[in-house]
Amino acid sequence: MRTGATDLPFRRAGPRRTVTAKGPAPPMFDSLLVANRGEIARRVLRTARDLGLRTIAVHSEVDADLPFVREADEAVLLGPADPARSYRNADAVLDAARRTGAAAVHPGYGFLSENAAFARAVVDAGLVWVGPSPEAITAMGDKIAARNLMSDAGVPVAPGTTDPVTSAEAARAAADGIGYPVMIKAAAGGGGMGMTVVDGPDAMAAEYEKVTAFAGRLFGDPAVFVERYFPRVRHVEVQILGLADGRVLALGERDCSVQRRNQKVAEETPSPALDEELRDRMLAAARRAGEAVDYRGAGTVEFLLDPATRDFYFLEMNTRLQVEHPITEAVLGIDLVAAQLRIAAGEDPGFDPDVRPQGHAVELRINAEDPKRFLPGPGAITEWVEPSGAGVRVDSGYAAGTTVTPAYDSLMAKLVVHAADRPAALELARRAVRDFVITGPKSNLAFHAELLDNPEFVSGDYDTALVARMRAR
Repeated sequence: MRTGATDLPFRRAGPRRTVTAKGPAPPMFDSLLVANRGEIARRVLRTARDLGLRTIAVHSEVDADLPFVREADEAVLLGPADPARSYRNADAVLDAARRTGAAAVHPGYGFLSENAAFARAVVDAGLVWVGPSPEAITAMGDKIAARNLMSDAGVPVAPGTTDPVTSAEAARAAADGIGYPVMIKAAAGGGGMGMTVVDGPDAMAAEYEKVTAFAGRLFGDPAVFVERYFPRVRHVEVQILGLADGRVLALGERDCSVQRRNQKVAEETPSPALDEELRDRMLAAARRAGEAVDYRGAGTVEFLLDPATRDFYFLEMNTRLQVEHPITEAVLGIDLVAAQLRIAAGEDPGFDPDVRPQGHAVELRINAEDPKRFLPGPGAITEWVEPSGAGVRVDSGYAAGTTVTPAYDSLMAKLVVHAADRPAALELARRAVRDFVITGPKSNLAFHAELLDNPEFVSGDYDTALVARMRAR
């Protein structure tokens, strides 16, 4: 354990609208353990400090020199790099909370953030869990059960099976009824993993076996379902916030259609694909989704949008803070982590629930990966220069002298820009990408420069196959 202040402040360079967490600490707790790493741990710790909380970081051996560890008031070593023995080790995290006297636990995203058993263990230990109830996490954790629950609540769902398909023959029969192409998806999956597209019956047996085997290995549950696949689709999500008094707010949408291998690499708000009528329908559906599980805290309801028909369908609910939450903060001028902490303490969220978005914001995920094939490229960072200026925000997990290891996700930082409108935001993003210098590991900065000049992306009329088309040339 290490105790002490840091001389490395969180870097946030002049956002156009101020995101603030000023105010007294939530009365129910005075200390917070952040059960995560990298940029999200650093980001949560910043707000906790702004609220006057004593901050506690947990870390693996290979992360000991990262900024989030140095910036916490206390830090506890969990174990080796292996996530199962460190960040996913619920017993070790709870022991760290006990030894440091932490009053609350914030899980960030990934790792234990959507683990209902861990949430329950935190509550049972007498600590404040900064997140939705274990029951809500459970309800949304199984994608089949979640689809059925959303359908019952009046949230649109894509045509698909309501029960697990237990054989390739059953999957083929279901697909015949739904109509090809279809997706086979892991019931316990998420984050773009555990799914595949099947174009016709001849490929069904092989794809079914592949997905069930993958789901069993990665999620410990081989159950899958079959769902209609839409070749041209937008991925649009809604930020919800369940308040302590039971109300559920829908705080606008984010367009997350720029993806590689079904995983997001860039996001923007508002979505260029939505007009006010469609936006109102989507936000209302997201509120119904949150109300159906008595949601508390920050969460995200993800939809697939068919641009041709303007129909949208429930994809999943992420029962945690989303990676791309900063662009919602930018256009609303709020701090979602502060709202999470206040709601967990039984307070109001700390901002006007009727707040309305202003301007346009874009987030670019800066990953340690090859900008052409998107293969991981970890390494020691010898130079790290972040862009700055009005409307530019960088949430980073690394700095010069640190090392990106292959043990974890390749995300190094999130570059967020906010301007008066979309053309201005894209131009600001181009400048910020040019000014961002990373030497050592590979980075996808060159890809983002290419994306920001891509005519299809610039037009706003793009879909989830955009990156595949860019790389097919």
